Amino acid sequence: MKKPISFRLLYLNFGHFTNHMLMLIFAKAAFSAGIDFGFGKDGAYAEMIPYGIPSLVLFGACAPLAALGADHWNRNGMLTVFFIGIGLSSILTGFAQSLLQIGFGLAFIGVFASIYHPVGIAMVIEGGGKIGWRLGMNGVWGNMGVAAAPLVTGLTIAQFDWRMAFIIPGSVSILFGLGFLSFVRSVGAGTPEATRQEKELVGFAPGWKRALVSLALVTAAGGFVFGAMTFLIPRLFDVRMQGISEDLAVTGTLAALIYAVAAFAQLVVGRAIDKRNIKTVLIFIAAGQPLFLSLMAMQTDYTLFAVSLLAMGFVFGQIPITDALLSQYVPDQWRAKVLSIKFLINLVIGALALMTARYLLSTGAGFETVMRVIAIAACFIVGAAILLPKRHDPSKIAI
Repeated sequence: MKKPISFRLLYLNFGHFTNHMLMLIFAKAAFSAGIDFGFGKDGAYAEMIPYGIPSLVLFGACAPLAALGADHWNRNGMLTVFFIGIGLSSILTGFAQSLLQIGFGLAFIGVFASIYHPVGIAMVIEGGGKIGWRLGMNGVWGNMGVAAAPLVTGLTIAQFDWRMAFIIPGSVSILFGLGFLSFVRSVGAGTPEATRQEKELVGFAPGWKRALVSLALVTAAGGFVFGAMTFLIPRLFDVRMQGISEDLAVTGTLAALIYAVAAFAQLVVGRAIDKRNIKTVLIFIAAGQPLFLSLMAMQTDYTLFAVSLLAMGFVFGQIPITDALLSQYVPDQWRAKVLSIKFLINLVIGALALMTARYLLSTGAGFETVMRVIAIAACFIVGAAILLPKRHDPSKIAI
């Protein structure tokens, strides 16, 4: 049974990679697409941002529907729909002939992307055991998708155009969706044995109400920070690293390196929350974010790269903590539903972060002001971490 389970986790991890990569292609392709549709260089990026906002809103807003579909149908089926649907939507965006069509294509990407987190993360948590490590590894794959987006998009634009940057990854996603469908039919996806016991027990752990309030605050503030940082860094590097290079492929590669290296912070944090009190770990990770985000506002070139790496290490390191926290207090029967609400909050707030960034940039405030606003938002994560109840035995998972 171990082999099917390992393949199942591989598909789950690649699904997380695909989810974030396809959602963030537009962050790097927006400028080139704007030029293609007639906007000037000075305003192309800011003018294209609104067309990506509905995608982020739907990414969160449709998550409860995805959880409902998983509960009334099955999680494996929904994951197959995710792979194929997001792939087709990406290809559709690549063939867009108008700004309206780009908006619709991106919106469809958001709809299908909404499936992964409430369904895929619930599948990763299944079975108990070293949840922190599995979530950390899954998070690394997700952030490798974040890293791959500016890298692959920048290279594809350099070799072809912004349209192929959507079409090629979309085609790969469809192939993996068909592979996962075949895998499920052949081995039944190897659901962990412990999941049967999890589904029989429906009690919430003591202190769950306060824990969920803390989780909601972390999710809201973290969604603002994560949404802004994963979208803005590629363009920030274009603007603030001109002493290194003005080539979009080079700055895209540097942004990709930030996301890729910082992603491994999740493995360290995942190991820590398997062994230590989760509140202590969260307070430490939360405290580092406003510090390094505020420092980013004042840096350029290589110093900006170094500070950005530290900042994103703390931002990404927070990801497995909230999902592990959920596993400690919420039984399996409710996890997809609670995860869907969590990502609804996270991503709607993320869209608000983009609207805030666009407003500030359009008024001429510049990236320095934008980064300071993001740092202020990160301060609320520290407060939410302090509010979290202190559990003395983190090994007791709510099943």
